[in-house]
Amino acid sequence: MPTRRPSRVSREAQPAVPAPALLPDFCSLPMALGVVLYGELLAILLALASPSPLSGFWARLGPLSLLVLGIVMLAASLLCILRTPLRRMPGVAVVPTALVVIVVSAVTVAWMCTILVPWAEGAGLFPDDGARGLLIRAGLISAIVGALMLRYLYLHQQWRAQVEAVANARLKTLQARIRPHFLFNSMNTIASLTQSDPRLAEEVVEDLADLFRASLATDADRTTLDEELELSRRYLNIEAQRLGARMRVIWDLEDLPGDALVPPLILQPLLENAVYHGIQPSAEPGEIRIVGRLRRGAVNLSIRNTLPRPADEARRHKGNGMALQNVSQRMEAMFPGAARVTRSLVDGDYLVRLVFPYPWRQS
Repeated sequence: MPTRRPSRVSREAQPAVPAPALLPDFCSLPMALGVVLYGELLAILLALASPSPLSGFWARLGPLSLLVLGIVMLAASLLCILRTPLRRMPGVAVVPTALVVIVVSAVTVAWMCTILVPWAEGAGLFPDDGARGLLIRAGLISAIVGALMLRYLYLHQQWRAQVEAVANARLKTLQARIRPHFLFNSMNTIASLTQSDPRLAEEVVEDLADLFRASLATDADRTTLDEELELSRRYLNIEAQRLGARMRVIWDLEDLPGDALVPPLILQPLLENAVYHGIQPSAEPGEIRIVGRLRRGAVNLSIRNTLPRPADEARRHKGNGMALQNVSQRMEAMFPGAARVTRSLVDGDYLVRLVFPYPWRQS
């Protein structure tokens, strides 16, 4: 009796999943750019709302931009520094604390302007009631604008949660409808190997068991890149026993971080599409190339497969794009605004490319 090969794909122990944060990551570059953009828009709005003649718009906009951008950048910096303590607070305390930070930042910057009284007066920042009026107005305006901003961020967080829930629901749909032809073909392959190569038949059974175990797991919303790649190898090993010389697989992976976190079952559906739509209907041998690199803090993974000739188009299955759409949605849910899933034709081959950040810090 052949010795059972230890399973290298395990989903019992998963990284701890932190609770979703109400506030975004103010330390990230996209958020910093957004803060600057919306701060400048607010400065333009305040300059337009001034009762002064419109001819003095540009003269008012410069000082107002410095004031508003100073406030928003100070508030964003403090929220970035306080990111960890805010995440540990109960949800009901996060928003009031963040609002206090915004108001304190506004009053602080306004107070610094009062120190530069000649410049502030010349720029027209002081209202008729002087420095005290500037502090009061800065505090009230920042409280109102900050409350609106935090409300928007809350709605945005709810939208993200809804997108993630839809993506997870589609994942469960994919898990529940594993293509019957794959199971039947795998069982036929195992049956044919039982007489000719019992050891290989046992390995195929183990690969199939691991694949189904991972596919039916519903309690994990992320896994490591090493586990995803191992699961992909097991899937392709099963298909290789069925397709034989018709399928050639090339792995080109260098310096990939095995501990990088990804949503589960990200690669296997894409490889299944490559086999089902590219290799299987072709009358000639086909090739699947998996390339991975770590470049400038981002993991780049691409799956490229040959396509059937025009003469074989009648045998080609028409897909609905559900698997690719599900992968895109789940990548966006896990890496909001920081992941890309693209597809293209390169020299007659079909190419799917995944790009996501490493190391990843949840916002």
